[in-house]
Amino acid sequence: MSVTADTTGTGARLPARWLILGVICLAQLTVVLDNTVLNVAVPSLTRELDATTADVQWMINAYALVQSGLLLAGGSAADRYGRKRMLITGLALFGVGSLAAGFSDSTGELIAARAGMGVGGALLTTTTLAVVMQVFDEDERLRAIGVWAAVNALGFAAGPLIGGLMLDHFRWGAIFLVNIPVVLVGLGAAWVLVPESRSADDRRPDLLGALLSTAGMTAVVFAVISGPDHGWGSGRVLGAALGGVLVLGAFVLWESRIPHPMLDLRFFRNRQFVGAVVGVVLITFGSAGALFLLSQQLQFVRGYSPLEAGLRTAPFALTVVALNFTGISTRLLARMRLPVAVAVGVGVMALGFAVVAAFPSDGYGVLLLGLVLMGAGCAVANPAIAGAVMGSIPPEKAGAGAGIDGTMSELGGSLGVAALGAVMNSRFTALVPATVTGAGSLPEALSGARTEADRDAVVSAFASGVEAAQLAGAGAVFVGGCVAAVLLHRASATAADG
Repeated sequence: MSVTADTTGTGARLPARWLILGVICLAQLTVVLDNTVLNVAVPSLTRELDATTADVQWMINAYALVQSGLLLAGGSAADRYGRKRMLITGLALFGVGSLAAGFSDSTGELIAARAGMGVGGALLTTTTLAVVMQVFDEDERLRAIGVWAAVNALGFAAGPLIGGLMLDHFRWGAIFLVNIPVVLVGLGAAWVLVPESRSADDRRPDLLGALLSTAGMTAVVFAVISGPDHGWGSGRVLGAALGGVLVLGAFVLWESRIPHPMLDLRFFRNRQFVGAVVGVVLITFGSAGALFLLSQQLQFVRGYSPLEAGLRTAPFALTVVALNFTGISTRLLARMRLPVAVAVGVGVMALGFAVVAAFPSDGYGVLLLGLVLMGAGCAVANPAIAGAVMGSIPPEKAGAGAGIDGTMSELGGSLGVAALGAVMNSRFTALVPATVTGAGSLPEALSGARTEADRDAVVSAFASGVEAAQLAGAGAVFVGGCVAAVLLHRASATAADG
């Protein structure tokens, strides 16, 4: 079952296309789970590995740092060398990295293993969406993207639940080892079911472009991650940011001058593409940061165990899955214009984040309402945004398009965790009692508290920091949706006039 050019999905429908989607979703689920399963383990890692707040952020962001740096190159490689081949390679690398992470004995080993997993994650992120675009025709593509997006949301929300279940019975390394059987099943199914597809253009690979994009994106994300801990004005952060921007500038210049670039800059002349990309960055900025903080709020502020925290966030994923798998979100999207769908979806998401942030101790009923609103908005907004990005890309460039979408998502997510984490830490350190000033984490501050009143003040300061950061995340999601909706409206108006 092999397709050497981009003909898959353009002629007769593949009988096994929905089974193929299942394989794709299984592969994508492993990638997304790894982004959130670690959040619920933050208290365990802090205790067992003596990890500071900076260590924890590096454990979480090392994966994103490597993945975001390689996404553009990974998408280009998938188009050139075959999407099935890169899918299988990504699964194998991800599995090896998971094995190493599961048996890590120090923060350094875990960070290195997470970085290795990022290599496989980059290939998986680009190939999964690209294969969906190749296997499904235009009539079924929106629903398939909706299912793919639902699996993304399921992974983000199920991560804390699975992590909590694992931590209740096993050492924290089990949250990575659980990936191994999933990867093995994915490898076997991908080998048998997924058709090969690649661009028919047999041009030389753009090696310099791949090197420049990887180095530039890695440096920029490194600066973003380092900023909260080392100071945004420090030489380390400014040097990495400036160097990354200069390298990315050289990348753009190189891509504009060669006949067969890795990244076709003409994509950015498409207003629909630009609007969708802007939306991806700002929406993931707010949502990734807010979800990162929610897990800590439930455990540190509300006092839930990891498993209890995971169970209480499950309605978010269940709402997304219910709306997408039943086809309700697809029918809603079919009745709304793209800009309206994005605006409505993101508005409901932002409202859900705001409810969770503004009423942190008003009982589970209020939290449940916020989670359902978040899930309903996500079920509409995510497929709309992903469809807008990929719909503005030629089919033979599906890997490159998925690489851009993934790069912007990772950049937005890394910015969100770093920036909202900085907001939380700033508020927290400003409010903690003088007796624990300089503590690097909540557990450290609590251990240094001398009286019960000091302990209560520390918890209250942390809760205030989480609330401020979550509200900032809700605002970013809302602004991102509005900007994307306006740009997409202008794009559709221009197309109609033309």
